[in-house]
Amino acid sequence: MFGRIVFSRLLQALPTLLGVATLVFFLLHLVPGDPVDALLGETAMPADREALRQALHLDQPILSQYSHYLAGLVGGDWGSSLVDHRPVLTRIGERVPATAELALVSLLLALVLALPLGYWAARHAGKAEDVAAMGFSLIGVSIPNFWLGPVLMLVFAVGLGWLPVSGMDQPGSVILPAVTLGTALAAVLSRMARSAWLEAMSMNPARTARAFGVSEQRIWWRHAARLAAVPVITMFALQLGAVLGGAVITETVFDWPGLGLLTIEAIQQRDYPLVQGCVLIIAGFYVLANLLADLLGLWLDPRQRYG
Repeated sequence: MFGRIVFSRLLQALPTLLGVATLVFFLLHLVPGDPVDALLGETAMPADREALRQALHLDQPILSQYSHYLAGLVGGDWGSSLVDHRPVLTRIGERVPATAELALVSLLLALVLALPLGYWAARHAGKAEDVAAMGFSLIGVSIPNFWLGPVLMLVFAVGLGWLPVSGMDQPGSVILPAVTLGTALAAVLSRMARSAWLEAMSMNPARTARAFGVSEQRIWWRHAARLAAVPVITMFALQLGAVLGGAVITETVFDWPGLGLLTIEAIQQRDYPLVQGCVLIIAGFYVLANLLADLLGLWLDPRQRYG
């Protein structure tokens, strides 16, 4: 039965990816400007402009371009970059490891901060400790990446000189972008951990354990923690997609050579095939993260499977 559920969720993901690919294609073609002008300049010869337009299939009707684009996606040919003429998948593959490193460190940092903070707030619910912890998480949610990143750079890189300003070539380069990206994730996860722990403590397993004389510490970390893990792990899986969305801004601020920075560069250069490929990969990670969250919930909570 679990295999059928997985197959069903995979089928549901296909229309989402098709919708993303369609939306990106038509939105890019609505953006003012001509990619031929961006590549050759306005002073190029008309014959050269027309030859390049034919090579890029820009002389065809929009629906013909769209069908050609979808056929390439299905066949594994995502086109070539308009700037350096290298395959789009090759360009993306070169940047994915940097984004994966940043995402992994950011998620680990978020877990290290969120779980103790959520537990501390839940143990002192309604008290000053709870208010302070949730106030800290509210600040983390409210501060945007494009503001926090430059502030961290000014303090720890320019002012104190402890860490590199940008790039990923020096030791410790990942710290500042990971803190920038992981702070908001930690804030979201800490609030979820607090509410999940409090809800778990009010359920029958925790009440039964308390009636049998089990210590509060054991109830919190053994009985309630298992129940609280389901929504927390589900939320954590969903944050995998949010990391890529936030990485577009964070990588741009810190000049981190990942997929987010590549997307911004492709947009500035009007590199249509590369923009389409980057956005489709990011959307695919979002869909994969949602699918992973659903499957983790089904695996951890049998009630969802039989419901």
